[in-house]
Amino acid sequence: MWFVFALLSAIFAALTSIFAKIGINGVDSNLATAIRTVIAVIMAWGVVFLTNAQVGLSGISKKSWLFLILSGLATGISWLCYYKALQLGDASKVVPIDKLSVVITLVLAFIFLHEQFTIRSLLGCILIGIGTLLMVV
Repeated sequence: MWFVFALLSAIFAALTSIFAKIGINGVDSNLATAIRTVIAVIMAWGVVFLTNAQVGLSGISKKSWLFLILSGLATGISWLCYYKALQLGDASKVVPIDKLSVVITLVLAFIFLHEQFTIRSLLGCILIGIGTLLMVV
């Protein structure tokens, strides 16, 4: 099931880029990010309340709170940078560079989470890097 959700994530991320590039025309990138964020927050909390997941709030550990907050800050910074890049550049060049996050995530997961880094994942990272370079040059 994780694969289905990952694929849906990729599809909606692609739509996000296209909708953002069209919508950001003539709009300050920081303002556009703020609007996008408000919509995402409303939608996320709506799903929380629809599924009654809010009952789990009191059970979240301090460590989880810390890392969820850090993740939220990283997401916010990423979105601000992404929207500025989309405003200044072509979506067909911004998006592949943004997707280098796959390579960076694999390296960080190996270093900090001690996840396995295989020949296959190394080859995948190299190919993603080469593919990105070919797309933006």
